[in-house]
This record gives sequence, C-alpha cells and structure tokens, in this order.
Amino acid sequence: MTQEEILAQFGPREAMEYDVVVVGGGPAGLATAIRLKQLAAEHEKEISVVVLEKGSEPGAHILSGAIMDPRALDELIPDWKAKGAPLNQPVTEDIFLFTNDTGATRVPGFMLPPNFGNHGNYIVSLANVTRWMAQQAEALGVEIFPGFPAAEILYDEKGAVKGVATGNMGVGKDGEPTDSFQLGMELHAKYTIFAEGSRGHLGKQLISKFKLDAGKDPQSYSIGIKEVWEIDPSRHTPGLALHSAGWPLDEMTYGGSFLYHMENNQVAVGFVVGLDYTNPYLSPFEEFQRFKTHPNIRWYFEGDKPAKRLAYGARALTVGGLLSLPKLVFPGGALVGCDAGFLNASRIKGSHAAIKTGMLAAKAAYDAIQHDRQHDELTAYPEMFERSWLHKELNKARNFKQWFKKGRSIATLMTGIEQFVLRGHIPWTIHRAKPDHVYLKPAADCKPIVYPKPDGKLTFDRLSSVFISNTNHAEDQPAHLTLKDPSVPVQVNLAKFAGPEARYCPAGVYEFVAAEGGGERLQINAQNCVHCKTCDIKDPTQNIVWVTPEGGGGPNYTNM
Repeated sequence: MTQEEILAQFGPREAMEYDVVVVGGGPAGLATAIRLKQLAAEHEKEISVVVLEKGSEPGAHILSGAIMDPRALDELIPDWKAKGAPLNQPVTEDIFLFTNDTGATRVPGFMLPPNFGNHGNYIVSLANVTRWMAQQAEALGVEIFPGFPAAEILYDEKGAVKGVATGNMGVGKDGEPTDSFQLGMELHAKYTIFAEGSRGHLGKQLISKFKLDAGKDPQSYSIGIKEVWEIDPSRHTPGLALHSAGWPLDEMTYGGSFLYHMENNQVAVGFVVGLDYTNPYLSPFEEFQRFKTHPNIRWYFEGDKPAKRLAYGARALTVGGLLSLPKLVFPGGALVGCDAGFLNASRIKGSHAAIKTGMLAAKAAYDAIQHDRQHDELTAYPEMFERSWLHKELNKARNFKQWFKKGRSIATLMTGIEQFVLRGHIPWTIHRAKPDHVYLKPAADCKPIVYPKPDGKLTFDRLSSVFISNTNHAEDQPAHLTLKDPSVPVQVNLAKFAGPEARYCPAGVYEFVAAEGGGERLQINAQNCVHCKTCDIKDPTQNIVWVTPEGGGGPNYTNM
C-alpha cells in the first residue's frame, strides 16, 4: 500500500503541537533543545520543545573519532565538568605520520600547523557525550522521543515547513499493514530544526526543494570506519592522539587515519576515505583492515596481553566545508550541525560546530517565537553564524578539501602554507566542480585491488564487524534501502563499474548473487545496515535512496 492509501484507510494521524520540533538527538539537536529551554528559563517564559531520535536511545547512532574541542560546550553548559560530562581524557600528545608500505616519517611537533594542535581538547566517546547531553535536556523539560524517526516533512498551504510525521510501525515486507500496525504521528511546530547528521534523509529533501545549495560548491563526503580495542597496558599512552596520511591509499585518494588512546587501556582506531575516490575496486573497509597491519600501527595491538576488539561502526562525514555550506534557513525551519555540513575537516572535528550551530538556531527561533512569528525564515541564524568564531574558524580552512583534488603532496604543502605560514589569512579560494559520485571511473580503466584475507585477530570481515555494532532491524519490514530503477545495479553498476556497492558498503548490505535463469542480481541485506549513508552518496547513478526504517532499528553503539 502507498502512504496515501494507508492514510485513507487508517488516518487521520494524531497531531501534537510544539513551539519547536528538533529532528535528530545528536549533539546539534540536543544543543538546540537545551539552549531553547535555557533562554526560556532566563526570561521566565515557557517554550515547548521535542526531540525526535531514530535510534533506540540518544547516542545509539552516534559515531565519531573523537577528539572534542570543548569551546562550544563551555558556552552551552559552563559547569559541564561539575555535572559529570564524560570528557575525562585530555589530549596529552599529538603525533602525525606520513606512511608508506614499509614505514613512516614522523612530522616534528614544531612543524605541525595550528589546525592539528589539540591542547585543551579531550578524547571522548561522542555517543556517551550525547547520552549525557540528553540527560541535561530532559532535566530542563525537553521531551525526547527515542525510536521515532521523522520520515516525512509536512508543509502548510503556503509551502512552509510546519513539522514532520514519524514513520508507520508494523508494515510488512510486502508494504501491507500487519496485525501490529501503528500509524505514524504528526508533530507540528512554529519552527522545525533539522539535525539528522551527515546526509540527513529529510535535510537532503529540503536542500533540493528550496534550492539551498544554489551557488555553492557541490557537497563532499567521506566515510569514517572505526573500531574500539582494549590493548596491552604497556602499549597504551593515555591521551595520545596519532594521525596518519599515506599508505594504503594512493597519492590521489583523500583519506587518513586516527588512533586515539582513551581511558581504561582502550584505543579508538579509525580510517577515513573520501567518497570522491575514482577506482571502483577500492573498498574503504578493506583499506582500513589493511591499514592496521602497518608496522607502526600493529605494534599497538601486539604485546604480552592479547588485544581485544570491542566495538565497530561506520558513518559518513560531510567534509565540503564553508564553500559547500548550503543556505541554512527556509520557511519554517533550519539546518544545523552535519545536516548542513559544519565539520572542520582540517581539524578532524565537528562536535563543537554542531553544538554551536544548534545554539545559534535556538536563539533565532526563541526570539522569533517571542515576537509571535512562525513558519518564516530564521534569518538571524545565518547572520549570527557569519559573526561567530565558528565562521572565522571554517573560513580559515575553506580550501582544505579542495586542495586534495590536486593530490596529497600538493594538498599537504598548501594546507601548511595556509595554516602555518598565512595563519588562516588566505587571499585565494579554490572551488570544486563535481559531486563525489561522478568521480568513479569505469572498471575497464582501473586496476583491480586484491585485499588480503582477514586473520580474525587484527583484521576482520564485514559480518563479524557488524555483529559487534549491535545492529538490528525488524526483518518483516520494507527495505529502507530503495532503488529508483531495479535494473540499474546489474545493467549499469555491475556492467560498467564492477558492482562498487558490494565494496563501498562497510556492512555487507549489498552483494551480487546468482540469479534464476543465469546472470547475477543485487541482493540487499538491509538488516545489516549501520546507517552510514555511503550508498546514498557514492552510488554512481544516484539510484539508491536511503529512507528511514522502523524506529529503533540500526546500530546500538555504546562507547563509540
């Protein structure tokens, strides 16, 4: 049944009214909600705020490196330390390596540009920080609905956003309502703030509908893949932040690694690959596994006490920077955090930007509501952003990702000049011309990459990795990974690009299997999906569209 047919049979949907609806319970969305309630309390006013979170709980879908700059948190909750925020491990040392296949060259500390400095920052689990922020929000009276994905944008008669509708529950694989069917509900608001994270399902629709990216560089993305390990105490240095660039990626492929020494003899190890890579045989997951075998890296996982892998996950990052930033507002709402693309790729940090933009949007929405406005553009938000320290920070790094299209060596040189020599006072601007998915070359023009088999000790396969991500989806529901044209995966992607979806997905969702009557067909294992959004971004024909599954589905990250 179509949504229209479901509504005709089971509708109308129940509607709830709020001053502000926030879509997404990550750092940006929670900062928005917290700041709204703080402003209301400061002025002895009432304001109703609800946060919709598609994960089973706040933090369940949050994955980041992560080194956190506390600047924005200092502004939002100045006494965060007294309130028990899980920022416990300060960065004690920065190491940057350029790797080749046999060794590495360490960059002397005095040569590291300012954007790589982490003095005063903290190694954190952003999932745990998010859980703590949710507690702070609820203490202020914010309503949080976990397990309720916003599946549809609602518009008023003038075309302004008036809220969202949550997805239906209890729809079978065939699209028909089951005995456990529950109709989604509508949440109406004077303003709706979208904080879905990178490549947000609804944010993508809003950018297209309101042409928010007009005149901007095409957005650019990376995939970040991460594991958490417990290692031998003799090889653990609390607070060490190690980054690298180079092997196993080639000169023209954007990417790099991180190895963060957390508390309790644990390390977070991860690998980032730009989704503008060209070789369809490249597998970001396999590149990550291969990276761990580098002699300068595997040393940390050896020792007298065997290392143990504890967690795994993956997530897209929005890395286009200031030049790709869309217009932030539209009638009835705004984009905040990675839904817009505020991550500073040159610093490998985005949580501080997410929190800051949430605070700015909250201030604009609060003031508008106090003046009896609704469903118009919150123009004060982008105006405040352009005057903020965050805009200044992002402007200094505006060319960072763009330089990498000229290769890692030139990008490294120019980043050093812009950040170290010019100190961010940059007289030029470099633009990108194409979105990530068009860079993929035909397989006939590329060399296949042969990856070593996993050893089950340091390197692993996808399915064992997905298992420790605690990913789960109700099996009797329509696949949330949809195809505009079911013939394209075989007739175009497999024939021309050697089936790249079987390699760029870090969760084994896509595989080509034998079809009845001969040939191959694409099998979609949607239950494996960790909601990274890579397929929605990298599919060369943009034939794959990620939509929201039933609430609570997906990964359940604990210490990621």
